[in-house]
Amino acid sequence: MQYQDIAVLAGKIKKNVARVIIGREEQMDLILTAIIAGGHILLEDVPGTGKTVMARSMAKSLNCAFSRVQFTPDLLPSDVTGVSVYQMGTGTFEFMPGPVFTNILLADEINRATPRTQSALLECMAEKQVTEGGKTRPLDAPFTVIATQNPVETQGTFPLPEAQLDRFLMQLSMGYPDGEEAMQLMERFIRSSPLSEIGPVAEKNEICDAQRLFSQCQVSRPVMEYIAAICQETRDPDTVQLGVSPRGMLALLQASQAYAAIRGRDYVIPDDVKKLAVPVLAHRIILRGLFGRRSENEKFVLSILERVAAPTEAIR
Repeated sequence: MQYQDIAVLAGKIKKNVARVIIGREEQMDLILTAIIAGGHILLEDVPGTGKTVMARSMAKSLNCAFSRVQFTPDLLPSDVTGVSVYQMGTGTFEFMPGPVFTNILLADEINRATPRTQSALLECMAEKQVTEGGKTRPLDAPFTVIATQNPVETQGTFPLPEAQLDRFLMQLSMGYPDGEEAMQLMERFIRSSPLSEIGPVAEKNEICDAQRLFSQCQVSRPVMEYIAAICQETRDPDTVQLGVSPRGMLALLQASQAYAAIRGRDYVIPDDVKKLAVPVLAHRIILRGLFGRRSENEKFVLSILERVAAPTEAIR
């Protein structure tokens, strides 16, 4: 597989998802970037904006195993990861895999589960493995969590802690359709749901090949210095309570490589970094006196991009 092949693969998937989702090309690009980078996505928006439909459309476009878990307050960690069950016939315990043993996991309304259950995903997301009964079981590749949550309703919810937010490569929003998109949406869904009609257009091994190749994408020293400078600016102690961690900095680097790859390039340019800075960094920041204000975090990252000069010399 070459970088042009990754761009062709991404184009096929986007075209297939566009049979269901109206517009939202930018969100499709970013979700594909996260999948190819081996990262996880948090879709946060009000109900009914297409978060779950987007996740299901992406999953159906990839010929991969797919599981969906509806997170509720009574959900247990073993309901997610699996549990060992005693078999009376053999006198032994047999492990019954949970829904995380898949390729794409849709964690619907993740903030409705208790912190104990939310933490069950930490090892899965960070290490891509499950430890139960003293035995560690690796998850099949590729593995991506697409989680959704509603930012408006707070009753009966448990906000994700910073440690878990840091595990998500990106946080995205679907947004409302404009007038023309609303008309197209009604025309498309007036008789049936196109989601039931789409099939896979990519194979599992193609995603794995893309995940192995994207990390070879060239990143020049000036671009790495640019990424480091942006992250350093998020750690101003006067305005920021929690800045971007080294893990967040590496996430921006890897996401930039994957984004360049789906564009058919084998090198990262500063515009790739600018495009990804908000979705990759904003949810990792806590501004003083503005906890949970995502819009303010996004404005803060955008202000950093205005202050930090991008490299202009040759970057290959």
